[in-house]
Amino acid sequence: MRRPNDMLPIGRIAERTGMAVSAIRYYETEGLVHPIRTEAGQRQFRRSDIRRLSFVKIAQELGFTLAEIRGEMAKLPEGRTPTKADWGKISRMFRKRLDARIAELQRTRDKLDGCIGCGCLSLKSCALYNPDDAAGARGAGPRNIIEGG
Repeated sequence: MRRPNDMLPIGRIAERTGMAVSAIRYYETEGLVHPIRTEAGQRQFRRSDIRRLSFVKIAQELGFTLAEIRGEMAKLPEGRTPTKADWGKISRMFRKRLDARIAELQRTRDKLDGCIGCGCLSLKSCALYNPDDAAGARGAGPRNIIEGG
């Protein structure tokens, strides 16, 4: 049974998360939170939605798309506060993706440090050198830097 103080109006959720009311409404349309409507049509949020919205904000800042976030959040239970185990499952997936991204960023940083600071006068030893667009067969973008080619 819900107690009246278990539910919060959108303005209070905005205060608690530091988000604009319009952002919270947008996340609702994106299916990231599911407020309950009162008979008067006002949105009422569970206290657990503070954590859900905070998670969305952090995940976006880390570069995850709303589709990725929505896919993971769909695994959380509705109607009850997610447990530590619930969040742990999502955390493991995000950690795996972040570790891969960190490794890619480190490889890119190391190659760019060498490239920018090398002062070489030979394109043959340059990581960006791509004769006849050979790297293009591996995909778009700076493949030699991204993949270490």
